[in-house]
Amino acid sequence: MDDMRLGLLLNAISPSIGGVLVRGEKGTAKTTTVRALSALLPQVVTVPGCRFSCDPAAPDATCPDGPHAGGEGGARPARMVELPVGASEDRLVGALDIERALGEGVKAFEPGLLAAAHRGVLYVDEVNLLGDHLVDALLDAAATGASYVEREGVSVRHASRFLLVGTMNPEEGELRPQLLDRFGLTVEVAASREPDERVEVVRRRLAYDEDPASFAAKWAAEEDALRERIAAARALLPDVRLGDGALRRIAAVCAGFEVDGMRADIVTARTATALAAWAGRTDVTTADVRQAALLSLPHRRRRNPFDAPGLDEDKLDEILNSFEDEEPEPGPEPEGPDDDGPGGPGNGGPGGGQQPPQDGPAPDGAPDVPQQRQEPSETGAESGTGSREAPDAPEGAPATGEAPEAPAVAASAPFRTRRLDVPGLGEGADGRRSRARTAHGRTTGSRRPRGALSRLHLAATVQAAAPHQRARGRSGPGLVVRRDDLREAVREGREGNLVLFVVDASGSMAARKRMSAVKGAVLSLLLDAYQRRDKIGMITFRGAGAEVALPPTSSVDAGAARLEKLPTGGRTPLAAGLLRAHEVLRVERLRDPSRRPLVVVVTDGRATGGPEPLARAARAARLLAGEGTASVVVDCEQGPVRLGLAAELGRELRGPVVTLDELRADSISALVHTVRTTHTRRAA
Repeated sequence: MDDMRLGLLLNAISPSIGGVLVRGEKGTAKTTTVRALSALLPQVVTVPGCRFSCDPAAPDATCPDGPHAGGEGGARPARMVELPVGASEDRLVGALDIERALGEGVKAFEPGLLAAAHRGVLYVDEVNLLGDHLVDALLDAAATGASYVEREGVSVRHASRFLLVGTMNPEEGELRPQLLDRFGLTVEVAASREPDERVEVVRRRLAYDEDPASFAAKWAAEEDALRERIAAARALLPDVRLGDGALRRIAAVCAGFEVDGMRADIVTARTATALAAWAGRTDVTTADVRQAALLSLPHRRRRNPFDAPGLDEDKLDEILNSFEDEEPEPGPEPEGPDDDGPGGPGNGGPGGGQQPPQDGPAPDGAPDVPQQRQEPSETGAESGTGSREAPDAPEGAPATGEAPEAPAVAASAPFRTRRLDVPGLGEGADGRRSRARTAHGRTTGSRRPRGALSRLHLAATVQAAAPHQRARGRSGPGLVVRRDDLREAVREGREGNLVLFVVDASGSMAARKRMSAVKGAVLSLLLDAYQRRDKIGMITFRGAGAEVALPPTSSVDAGAARLEKLPTGGRTPLAAGLLRAHEVLRVERLRDPSRRPLVVVVTDGRATGGPEPLARAARAARLLAGEGTASVVVDCEQGPVRLGLAAELGRELRGPVVTLDELRADSISALVHTVRTTHTRRAA
């Protein structure tokens, strides 16, 4: 975990770096390591009684608890504030007492987590699962250093500058680019594959469980030494010189990797400076720049959600080597804590942290992941015919012959697709696909509050309170408002859906060389799902049955990876694919009943294998349609002679049928209208 420890320590030295994003597999102690950071941070001096942690030396002039006269303050440990994934917006930014604001004209404000995190650490576990409305508020505070709360003309502002630390498992979905760029550094973590290291981890954990106090006392000296080294590096930081040569290296690296914007250059410069201070030097070296680039650039090079984060180290070295004649002489090495003790980096203790980069080559920015080798699959050997089925054998082969399984083919280039949405009005999670009642959007009406009031409908509230003012003895300018008068706004926006792909991977797709175009279409729809904040799942059917290639998840890049490795061949068990989709949706309705599904069936409509395959597929389609599942059939049939089986499937599913060409955004203008019209007729 050297990279993770180093990234956290550098931010403790220089909070202006902008935080750390920790990406890694489950069970790697990401959360435990982050929580340990707060114990190493220097204490914070605050104005006594201030709920917003104002510094007595420079109090915030707009603090809601102010004005502050200054003077002596009290010291307390730096806070580690955790933002739960399911938190409400009011819990994050704070809330106004609307009733007192209207009736008394006072700003009765209850601070949120952004106020508690001021001058501390804001930690978001599973940050990739954070709701869009929370992400937007978090971005505003991170960018401006302040939090604003606006409620019907009443506004409150308070300072909110914090170290942002997030952890995530990439298998559960990626971050929005805007939030990803707000993290100064990113590190990849993975569990050690060395038996001795794993044994030591288990041994220490068992020792802690047996006697936490003794375990903490054993490492107290190492933590104290590390805390002192952080304080020394903080004191040295203003004296570190970032020369023109180092700046040119940083600019050349950022330009060479074509990162967007200038934030990468600034973060890399701050990180290189912190690395020099951590090493006890006042000059930034090429090794500092290299290590800083490995931490600050990988997550900024992604162009789309299917790009894996990372950095080409050979290219990085090539860029830096062009400046090798300008390398300054490094200063003397600092006297840090005893690295050979039980807390040294060689033993992985809490007093570790990575060795300064001048002591050796910097570690990779991400762990090595072995590449999986594609193996050709075995040949399928099923036969069977339906009433109108077409043969699944390759072109030129006998219709009754075996359909060999073909290896995976590459997808064609993705394109922008038309929006496919679910008809009606939902109440699911915020997104960008289908119409829904949401916490954000245009106001369409009002209603009595359900629980705590957060979205006041001012006109409706005044209208409800106005007839009772005389009876309530109103005598001043304020409006006498009771709890029963309050009305909350009903708003309409868009929701994210569960887009379940049912993909035909049978021999009929491979025989006509269509699988590359089909994969390109599915890849395009996956990209569209990522942009619209959907969950996605994938079912493939071929040979003897269907399988869930990707359970419903927010990780669109995981779907792209499964699609890339998808081979084709064998018979066409269309009914099995539809029935498996029905089962997946049944389970998902229990888990998340408010998220509406959209089934996208990608097939040519053929069905083979077993008795009456087309009739069984029709029955399975009617089962989905009978439960009100919105469906779209993407017809992959090509050539001068067409059987029209996909159109029949669409009729059974009561959903529209579009060809691969019609799926493109610039091909037709009425696709969304068609989806809505079809389901409106079905409902009628």
